[in-house]
Amino acid sequence: MRLPPFNPYIAVVIGVISVSTSAIFVRLADQAPASIIANYRLVFAVLLMAPIILLKYRHELKLINRKDWLLSILAGVFLAFHFILWFESLNFTSVASSVVLVSLQPIFAFLGTYFFFQERFSSGAVISMLIALIGSIIISWGDFKISGMALYGDILALGGAITVTAYFLLGQRVRRSLSLMSYTFVVYSVSAITLILYNLAFQHPFFGYPADHWWVFLALAIIPTFLGHTLFNWALKWLSTATISMGIVFEPVGASILAYIILEEKVTAFQLLGGTIVLFGLFLFILSTNQKKKVTIAKKEQQD
Repeated sequence: MRLPPFNPYIAVVIGVISVSTSAIFVRLADQAPASIIANYRLVFAVLLMAPIILLKYRHELKLINRKDWLLSILAGVFLAFHFILWFESLNFTSVASSVVLVSLQPIFAFLGTYFFFQERFSSGAVISMLIALIGSIIISWGDFKISGMALYGDILALGGAITVTAYFLLGQRVRRSLSLMSYTFVVYSVSAITLILYNLAFQHPFFGYPADHWWVFLALAIIPTFLGHTLFNWALKWLSTATISMGIVFEPVGASILAYIILEEKVTAFQLLGGTIVLFGLFLFILSTNQKKKVTIAKKEQQD
């Protein structure tokens, strides 16, 4: 394998910093409803992707079968509601709590594969999930002591974690036959249409926001959406999935630091303790599931 053009670990660090800005941008667009922020994030993302798709990938779109279209549409709807729930949670709870709870997505994904694909739990995965659960309870208890609305925000963030898990699980099947760019374009387009219909139904205004909000909407489409996730996908060529996953776990840390610097948002003792426990649990979870995959692959190679 040829050497990468630049250090993939640096790419992961830049990617983590990029995705960590998402919650900050949402907070800065405080005069727009959560669904409008999500709407423009995806609309701008689709518009930016469209020229590349039309030039290089349009033939793939013609080959999508009915089942993959259905799965892609469902994935797009779940992605739309992920953004609605997560962005709305930031109106009620802190950046630290919200981002940490949304980061529980890998555990919800593993639960999904257990119930829908009968994938077995390892003892390490069970222990790590319990550790992460304890951490999330500590965060929620601390937020409940602050106010009931903060706890409501935590519940919305968990809803965001569950809906993004559904988005990923549905996408697993489609990604076998579609390139990342084509799949992402289809899902983002469906998600954008879903959000437009949602905002029309709830009569949220599409215009009339301050000029700086439009820069925030565009920044959301470019920095966390493209710069962050594109770098993660590029680094996958050089680094293991487990390494990338461990890097992404640091998103709550980056978001909390940025919230402290930009929004002057302090982290409470409960958030610090609970967040640390959740991140520790996620680290153990990624290590245990990665080890299980290695053992499974080794067994298959021996059988072959």
